Amino acid sequence: MTTCNSPQRQENDARTAGAAPEARSATGESTRPPGAVWNLTIYLCISIAIAVVAYFQFHAILPRVLDVAARREGIRLLAYMGILWMVMGFILIVIRTILWIIYRPAAPVSPHEAPRMTVIIPAYDEGAMVLQSIESVIKAEYPQDRLEILVIDDGSRDDTWEHICRAVARYPGRITALRHECNRGKREALALGFSRARGEILVTIDSDSVIERGALLALAGPFRDSRIGAVAGKVLVYNRAHGVIPRMLHVRFIIQFDMLRAGESVYRNVYCCPGALAAYRAQAVRTVLERWRTQSFLGSRCTFGEDRAMTNYLLDEGYDALYQRTAVVRTVVPNAYVKLCKMLLRWDRSYVREELRFARIVWGRPWPTRALALYDRVVTDAAIPISLLSLGVVPVVIATRPGIVGPMVTLMGAMSLFQVLYYLRTERSFHFIYGVLYAYYSSIALIWIFPYAVATVRARGWLTR
Repeated sequence: MTTCNSPQRQENDARTAGAAPEARSATGESTRPPGAVWNLTIYLCISIAIAVVAYFQFHAILPRVLDVAARREGIRLLAYMGILWMVMGFILIVIRTILWIIYRPAAPVSPHEAPRMTVIIPAYDEGAMVLQSIESVIKAEYPQDRLEILVIDDGSRDDTWEHICRAVARYPGRITALRHECNRGKREALALGFSRARGEILVTIDSDSVIERGALLALAGPFRDSRIGAVAGKVLVYNRAHGVIPRMLHVRFIIQFDMLRAGESVYRNVYCCPGALAAYRAQAVRTVLERWRTQSFLGSRCTFGEDRAMTNYLLDEGYDALYQRTAVVRTVVPNAYVKLCKMLLRWDRSYVREELRFARIVWGRPWPTRALALYDRVVTDAAIPISLLSLGVVPVVIATRPGIVGPMVTLMGAMSLFQVLYYLRTERSFHFIYGVLYAYYSSIALIWIFPYAVATVRARGWLTR
């Protein structure tokens, strides 16, 4: 391991590097939250949409599936399983919506009460983007005398280390740069940062991500409660203007992550505090650090999914995990199909591993957190196998009742439009159409990823590296 000095001759080169963006989207749109009237309008639209979805499910789809199941004994069990999941899934949507509406972020800490904080940025072959990530932390609203910044170059083969050294030169005494001589993986880089950190709160930021100015004060807010061990930030897309896939993912992130994590936060059980921006209580991390660092699954060393793994370890220790909507980070996402598949495959492999771990952890969670978490995970995890099994049932249903095709296609469109309403509460933008597009895109082009992830769950390759 080596450290970076602060040669002043690098200062002029550093002046040419880009600064972190203002609190605007990549398309230049303001991220100022909509007002109360708009929110109430969205809530009304969601209520109407839930009624529409219920109508299509229980009046247009359900009777026809039951009719076919009654006539064909071979698919009866699968049909009834699908119907049961459909009913339970509808109830879950209602529960999640209610929790999403009542969620409120914790108040940020004020500068004079801010605890000592260490920000850890692991980097590998990140190039100039790492400098933007560092500068976003430097420019964040947080007392300098209580903010420590650790940047770990995990054996990069490109000019990442040079950009880190430029940051050190530009901001003398503000940054500690460490370097692995060879690549050891993100988990090892984070472990080095955790072991060196002196703050009471440990914040992790991906080197391809930039935070908004108020993110650090916002992240510290929930830790006023001694039961909080982890806090998840709000993840948006940094490069959303760079293609259709980033635009789709931006909408998807707001729907999938903001909406779901807000609901999970109400019962204090956020399942994953993301690597792009997460905060942990240092005392809690130290109790699980070695177990987390050396984690294995089915005899294979775990090299990815370190964010959800850490969240699970802290939940297992009895800590709660919250979501802080006001702590915003923007991260670079894939802009090509192959890279997207690699990212999702890595996520799904860690999802399988950590879901199995959480199935044991959940029994130690307090009531009613345990009940809500169990219902959520049972319905969510059942969705994929039931969806795959339905591939064998749907053709039979269509062959028997061809008239069901129209309602099924309409239901899919209605569900996608229903989901983008959650996005519209955050951003009043016609880009919601990309959320509808993603629903069809994922159903056709990405459906193979989860089954393949299950079959290759022991794989250790990082894929994006």
